[in-house]
Amino acid sequence: MKTTYILQVPVSITSYDEIIDTITKTIERKQKYSVVSINLNKIIKANESAEVMKIIKSFDCFIPDGVSVVRASKEINDRITGIDLFNKICDEHEKIGAKIFLYGAKQEIVETAKNNLIRKYNNIQIVGIENGYVKDNDYLINKINSSGANIVFIAMGSPKQERWIYENKNKLNANIFIGVGGTFDIISGKLKRAPMWIQKCGIEWLYRTIKEPKRLKNVPLQIKYYLKLIKERRNSK
Repeated sequence: MKTTYILQVPVSITSYDEIIDTITKTIERKQKYSVVSINLNKIIKANESAEVMKIIKSFDCFIPDGVSVVRASKEINDRITGIDLFNKICDEHEKIGAKIFLYGAKQEIVETAKNNLIRKYNNIQIVGIENGYVKDNDYLINKINSSGANIVFIAMGSPKQERWIYENKNKLNANIFIGVGGTFDIISGKLKRAPMWIQKCGIEWLYRTIKEPKRLKNVPLQIKYYLKLIKERRNSK
């Protein structure tokens, strides 16, 4: 899997099929593999914090989850979103041999997400859940290990979920660790994803900002870094 860099942040040049194949082989070989979604906000946080940059670079796969990321690189052709990767893994759960643990969000949300997944996918193995407010990390580690999970989805927001993976993946028996942000909110039905035409136009970020006005505070910094991305792209020509 090739890797390029955008403002010093690694981004994988890959596809859904390649990631699914890698996840399947990683589980078969009982190895470990961690996936981080790279979007404009992650690039900003990594460039503003040496700690966040170090954490992100510790991952194995850096999916281009943002139109600005795709447009900033001549090598990346397709956007790979965290929620779509989540859905692909659930679609292929039998091929992968997936035993899934859901960690994050409020208790009612993660419970509803689990129930919705069970209703949607035949024979899917959701072997455990835990909300994102548990205080005893040792308890959480033991719960995940006892569940027999080989895939852990972590929905805690960024960079909290990436930091948790960085600090805990070697304590866990699971093989695959993927931060999925607000995915449980969407799977549970609490939030609706942008309509497909908005996704295809590459303005899902605008839809989410309208739905969640608190995101407006990030706009000035986003503009600053978006201009940096444009400059980097031009300089690479």
